[in-house]
Amino acid sequence: MWNDIYLSVFVRAWLAGLFGFLIGWERVMVGSPVRARMVALAALNAAAITAISMEMFQADTGRILAGLVTGIGFLGAGVIMRVPTGEVSGLTTAASIWAMSAVGITVGSGNILLGLMLTVLVYVTISWNDWPVLNRLLQRQAQKQTQDAESRPPL
Repeated sequence: MWNDIYLSVFVRAWLAGLFGFLIGWERVMVGSPVRARMVALAALNAAAITAISMEMFQADTGRILAGLVTGIGFLGAGVIMRVPTGEVSGLTTAASIWAMSAVGITVGSGNILLGLMLTVLVYVTISWNDWPVLNRLLQRQAQKQTQDAESRPPL
């Protein structure tokens, strides 16, 4: 039967999944091959495993979390690939999956507000190239580097 622990684990996992979906949706909007539900499932899974190990089994959460982080790392490594032009793609998406598993662990341990704050921080970090002010600063820096390189005498 349902009890308070079941409800607590369910709510934490659901919230972590929601936070993960928001970050996954951002990845979809920028053209990442990863779907939003993958990031949501990584966060939900991390929260559920953390909450279950803490609430239901009082297990050694340190070892469980170490295994969880390692597994999510392998999942993230699967989205990193080299494209035909030689560039490596998927690094930001892999880092997003890994970061959202940390959010899942945080929410799963009962720190929901901190999990929300970390989700905002992840979003800000992965989307800051879209900010007009930062874009202008980056363009100025690139122009300055180009001018500096052109003004140097040849070797």
